[in-house]
Amino acid sequence: MSLHITDDPAADELLTRDPLALLIGMLLDQQVPMETAFAGPLKISERLGTLDAEAIAGTDPEQFAALFAQTPAVHRFPGSMAARVQALCGAVVNEWGGDAAAIWTRDDPDGRTVLKRLKALPGFGDQKAKIFLALLGKQYGYTGDGWREASAPYGEEGSHRSVADIVSPDSLQKVRAFKKAAKAAARESAGTSA
Repeated sequence: MSLHITDDPAADELLTRDPLALLIGMLLDQQVPMETAFAGPLKISERLGTLDAEAIAGTDPEQFAALFAQTPAVHRFPGSMAARVQALCGAVVNEWGGDAAAIWTRDDPDGRTVLKRLKALPGFGDQKAKIFLALLGKQYGYTGDGWREASAPYGEEGSHRSVADIVSPDSLQKVRAFKKAAKAAARESAGTSA
């Protein structure tokens, strides 16, 4: 298994081998391009010297926000997103013993259970949790019962709705086209209901 999300081999390699990196990348995936969000964990790791949940959670918040703001910034909203990453890492430490993968591996959980666990994390609403569950099932080897149903519509086979479907530059373009069409439809719908 090898992820190809960022178009940066080092960032993709980190996402592939480190479940916390993947979880942080998903958290950062808002209001920035997907590649930028998922390249964030590598920047954090290089600047902090580690990508350990306990170390991240325990770093001085001002120092961590400054690390986020260094050029190139980890996220376009470095202060608020740095705080969210620290809150997420705190939850991983306190609830999962510092092991992000335990969220989807501990006690052999089914898809609904993993979705519930993800939604309990800081920064993970329903949609983000479903997309991440689809990513786990489609590309990260998670095989829990009912993961496709729990992650619907993102778990749908052959779809190009989200980061869960990006396996190549071609699939990235298909996901971008889907998102663009969905935004246009939402704008059109909002315009007709006004």
